Amino acid sequence: MHSITDRVPVSIIISNYNYARFLRRSIDSALEQSYDNTEVIVVDDASTDDTADVVASYGSRIKTCLRKTNGGHAAAFNTGFASSRGEIVLFLDADDYLYPNAISEIVDAWEDDTVQVQFRLHIVDEDMEVKDVFPPPELPFDSGDVTPKLLQTGRYQTTVTSGLAFKRTALNVIMPVPEADFRQGADGYLVTVAPLHGQVTSIDACLGAYRIHGANHSVFAEKLGQRARWRVEHDFHRMEALSHQADEIGLTVPSDVNLHDPIHLEERLASLCMDRSRHPIVGDSRFALGAAGAAASLKMNASFRRRAMLAAWFLSVGVLPSRMAKAILSWKLVASSRPAFLLRLSKTIRHAIG
Repeated sequence: MHSITDRVPVSIIISNYNYARFLRRSIDSALEQSYDNTEVIVVDDASTDDTADVVASYGSRIKTCLRKTNGGHAAAFNTGFASSRGEIVLFLDADDYLYPNAISEIVDAWEDDTVQVQFRLHIVDEDMEVKDVFPPPELPFDSGDVTPKLLQTGRYQTTVTSGLAFKRTALNVIMPVPEADFRQGADGYLVTVAPLHGQVTSIDACLGAYRIHGANHSVFAEKLGQRARWRVEHDFHRMEALSHQADEIGLTVPSDVNLHDPIHLEERLASLCMDRSRHPIVGDSRFALGAAGAAASLKMNASFRRRAMLAAWFLSVGVLPSRMAKAILSWKLVASSRPAFLLRLSKTIRHAIG
């Protein structure tokens, strides 16, 4: 029995920083929802481009929050949430956009105990041409009570900012997002702590588009070590937040939780291999991380072939000579670095294990 009706207010909070060239598509997608009771809030994080002109052109159709100083992802989330009224809240990145049925589908899927709805997104390029699906269809979402998985590995299968919706009462408990720790990747904070307060509901359909372009924070393949260090440190911030929230409801997060998370171990290996001198964890070794990654991979919620291949990859990076290990690591994390034969092989494998 669903607990909400078409009258429940929904807030779409668009966070923007120097994305004027994408912003209009994002705002239009929010305004064009088939679900009527939706407010659109645009938070501009002190942009220096033409954003002000774009938002001004919408007049009273949107609510605008213009930050005077740039505070990052978390600050934009906090500013928008403080101005919102919706019982369901979406944080939409300004370079992404929703399909017209998105809110209606989310409302229809919502249950009494839902605190978070997650859905798939089409990956599109700068020209909005569909390239893929995120997360890939062969990776099943984790749904329902994901707290046991969070306490075991610190992670579950979810998605990025624009593929998420949250219950306001849960956000009231966990917000504001810590702005210093989550200047980037504030969605990582929300998906880590919100499920402690209720159920996660998943929708396998694509309800929007996740735009990949050269300016994305997540796209800097030429700086693989830098990206890996950021993600490792982001995980530590997430685990600190998880531990704090868990303590408040009488749960304990194991101190070694990250060592059971293949994604964390993958990034940690990348950081160590690509730039040992700047790696943030003293005492890490490729062999130990590779062995932990192989063990964690075999416990994933994925096909046996996928789990076995990932375990073999971890062991390879852990034991092969440094130069070979770096090449194998790059081939997995940066598609553009793969030899042609490996690109063909990866496509074949993906179809085989999907």
